[in-house]
Amino acid sequence: MFRLALEMVRHRVTALIAVACAVVGGAALITGTGVLAESGLRSHLPAGRLGGADVVVAADQEFHPVEDLPIALPERRTVPSRLVGELTGLPGVTATVGDLGFPAALVDAHGRVVAAGDPQASGHGWSSAKLLDAPRVQGRAPSGSGEIAVDSATAAAAGVTVGDRVQVVAAGRAAAGYRVSAVVGSPGAGVFFADTTAVRLSGRADRVDLVGLRTAPGAAERVAAEARTKLKGTGLEVTTGAARGDLVSPGAGASRSLLILLAGSLAGIVLLITGFVMASALAVSIAGQRRDLALMRAVGATPQQIRRLAAAQSTVVAAVALVPGVALGYLLAGQFRGLLADRGVVPSELPLTVSPLPALAAVLLIALAVQVSARSSAWRTSRMPATEAVAESRSEPRNPSRTRTSIGLLVVVAATTMSAVPLFSRTVLGATATSLAGIIAAIGLALAGPALVRGIGNAAARRTRSGVSAPTWLAMANVRAYALRNAGIVSTLAMAVVFVLTYTLTQTTVLAATTDDTRTGTLAQQRLSAPGLGGLPEGTLAAVRRMPGVEAAAPVGSTTVVWPYQQFGDTETDSGSAMILTPDASDVLDLDVREGNLDRLSGATIAVSSDAARSRAAEVGHRVRLVLGDGTPVEATVVAVYDRGLGFGAVVLSHDLAAGHTTTGLDQSVLIRTEGTDKARQGLTVLAASRPGLALEDTHATNTGGLRDAPPEVWINLATIVVLLVYLLLSIANKLVAATAQRRVELGALRLNGTTPRQIRAMMRREAAVTAATALTTAVLLSVIPLALLGQGFLGRPWPAGPVWLLPALALTVTVTAFLTIELPTRQALRTPPADAVRAQ
Repeated sequence: MFRLALEMVRHRVTALIAVACAVVGGAALITGTGVLAESGLRSHLPAGRLGGADVVVAADQEFHPVEDLPIALPERRTVPSRLVGELTGLPGVTATVGDLGFPAALVDAHGRVVAAGDPQASGHGWSSAKLLDAPRVQGRAPSGSGEIAVDSATAAAAGVTVGDRVQVVAAGRAAAGYRVSAVVGSPGAGVFFADTTAVRLSGRADRVDLVGLRTAPGAAERVAAEARTKLKGTGLEVTTGAARGDLVSPGAGASRSLLILLAGSLAGIVLLITGFVMASALAVSIAGQRRDLALMRAVGATPQQIRRLAAAQSTVVAAVALVPGVALGYLLAGQFRGLLADRGVVPSELPLTVSPLPALAAVLLIALAVQVSARSSAWRTSRMPATEAVAESRSEPRNPSRTRTSIGLLVVVAATTMSAVPLFSRTVLGATATSLAGIIAAIGLALAGPALVRGIGNAAARRTRSGVSAPTWLAMANVRAYALRNAGIVSTLAMAVVFVLTYTLTQTTVLAATTDDTRTGTLAQQRLSAPGLGGLPEGTLAAVRRMPGVEAAAPVGSTTVVWPYQQFGDTETDSGSAMILTPDASDVLDLDVREGNLDRLSGATIAVSSDAARSRAAEVGHRVRLVLGDGTPVEATVVAVYDRGLGFGAVVLSHDLAAGHTTTGLDQSVLIRTEGTDKARQGLTVLAASRPGLALEDTHATNTGGLRDAPPEVWINLATIVVLLVYLLLSIANKLVAATAQRRVELGALRLNGTTPRQIRAMMRREAAVTAATALTTAVLLSVIPLALLGQGFLGRPWPAGPVWLLPALALTVTVTAFLTIELPTRQALRTPPADAVRAQ
C-alpha cells in the first residue's frame, strides 16, 4: 500500500503541491502559536538585580481560579520583614536580605529626569546590593540620609560620578539633593539609599517586597526545601533558578500571562483556517484521482483500501512538508515576539521557550487533519459500486447532496444568529462574535457551495443567449457541470474576503467606539503625569487646583481587578484593568452614569459598566467580591452604573478602596478641566516645567482614533490578519493552479474537437471572472449582516468604521489571484499537444 501511495505521489506532483503548501503554512502557524503558549507557561525574565540571590522568598503573584489557569497579579504583594530574621538561621544560609522597592529617579543638570530601571521600584536599601551578582562597586556604601549609590548606566546617563551631588525624586517626595557615594557596576540595578533612609522613604517598616538568601556553594536546593517546609501554609513561595527573574518586577512578570491569552485567542482561528485550507486542498487533489481510485475499485480494491490509499499518499506529502513548516513556525514565533516587544506588550528581555513540544503538537494535529480530510474526500468514490465509480470519474454528481446543502444553510443561519451578540454586549468579547460569525458562515458556504454554484450556473445558462460566443457558452457549461470543483474554489476565496473584512473592521470599529467613548466622556482638557517618576509627587494635585483658570482637577489611576462571579450556576473569573477615581471625578469625566452617582465613590465602593451590571447581577446597592491587583480579597458596594464601559473599563474603584494595594501608592495622573483659555494652559505648562518629571498633554490629542494611536492588541490582531491572509492567498493560488493543471485532458479534448487555444484561454478567463464575482458577492453577503449589527451595537449606525479602500483592495486582490492562477497554468497546459494530453490520462 505504501509503495503504491509513493507511485501515485510521483505521478501527481502538481496536484499535491497545493497540499504541501497547506501543510507548510498550517504547521508554521500551529507551531508558532504553540511556542507563544509554551513561552507564557515556562519562560522567565532574566534574574537581573536578583542574580546574586540563590533563593528568593516572596508572596505568590498569581490568583488561582478553580479549574482554570492562574491570573497574574501586577501589583507588588509584600511579605513581613520579620522573615529576614527567621530565615537567617536556616542551615547553609550565608546572608539574608529584605529587599525594598519604591519609586526613585535622578534629575540631571538640565532638569531632565533619568529613570533607573523600573520607575515604580528603582529605589532600594544598600543591603539589596548583596543580591546583585558580583557587582563592581566604585566608592563606598551610602551612610546617613544624604548619600546614595547609583548603578553605572544611570550614573552615565545623568552625568555623575562618585563625589558629585545630584537631585533625586524618591517615593513621591519633592526633589532633594544627595551625594553620590558609590557607582555600582550593574546596569539597571537602581538607586541605593542607606537602609534606614530606604525604610523611611518607602513608609513600610514592617514589610518588605521579598527576602533574598545567599547560600553556601551547593546548598541552594537544600535551603529552598527547608524554607518551603518552614513557610508551608503561609501562601509564600520559595523560588530558585530562572524563576527568580519574574519577581524582580511583578508587572513585567505578569506579561507572560499575556502570551498565554494571546496564544489561546489565536489558536481557535488558526485551527479553523488551517483545517479549512487543508481540507480544500486535499479535496482538489483527490478529486483529480477519482478515475485512478475508481479503476482500483473495478479491479477488486475494497472501500477501506481506497480510503487508506488516499490517506497514505496525503500523509507522505504531509510528512515531507512538515519539516520546513515546523522550522518556519519557530522563526515566525521569534518575529511575533519581536512585534510584541516593540509594542510594549512583553518586556524585550523575555525570551521564547524553544522545545520540541510545539512541533510535536503541530505534527499530531496536522496528521489528524490530513487523515480525516483525505478519508472524507475519498469516501464517496470508495463507497460507490465499481461501475458507477468509473462512470462518474469523468464527471460530478448530477445533483449536490441535499444533506450537505441543508447543513451548510443551517451553519450560515447559526452564524448570522451569532452575529447579533454585539447588540446585547458592547464589549470586546461581544465584538469577537462578529469575526467568528464571518468565519463560520464561510464554512457554511463551503458546505452549501455546490448547490449555490449549480444554481448560479443554471441561472446563467438560462439567461445566456443562443448566439453567444463559444468561450462564453463553454464557461457557463463548465460552471454548471462542475459545481463541486468550482464551489471549493469559490468558498476558499470567499473565506479570505470574509476573514479580512470581519476581522479588520471589527478591530477598527471597536477602536472607533472606544475612542468615541473616551473623547466624549473626558471633560478635562489636560492631563498631568510623571511617567519617569513612577507616579505624581505629593502636592501636585493641590498645586494644580491653585492655578488660575483651573475649574476642576481629580487624580486618576489604574490597576488590575479580578472579579469572580456566578453565571449559569458556575463560577466565572474575569480579570481586567480598572480605573481608580475619587468622588470629584465627575467634574472631569462623564462616564454616562445611568444609575447611582460617582459622588458616592468613597470607602469600599465601586462603579461598574452597564454590561457588567447586567451580566453579573451587580446593580446599584449590591455588594460584590473582588480581588485587587495585589491579591487582597475585598467586598465592595456598587454605587453607580455607567454606560461608557468600552472606553473606561468594566470596573471603577474608589480611591479609598485601592489605597495601599498598588505598587507605588501614588496617583498616576491628574485630569484638569480649565476655563479653556490660553492663559490657563500656559500656567499649567509653567507648573509642569518647574517640577522635574511632570508631563502635560492635551487629553483629546492623545488619541485620534487612527491606527497610529491604536493600542498594542490592535496592531497584534492586524499582524495576525496579514499572516493568515498570506497563508490563505498562497493556498488559494496553489489550489487554483492544481485544479487548472488537472484539466489537461479536458482542454486537450476541446482542442481535438476544433476549439482553438485562443477560445480556450477566453473560456478560462470567463470562468475566472465568474469565480471571482461569485466569491466576492457571497463574501459581501456573508459579511454585511454581522458588520451591520456590529456597527449598530457599537456606533449606533448600521455600518462599521474602517478604511473605505479595504473592500476594493480585496476585490482587486481576489480578481488578480483568480485570473493569474488560472491563466498561467492554462497557457502551460496548451503547450502540450492535445493528443499527448489525452493519451497521458
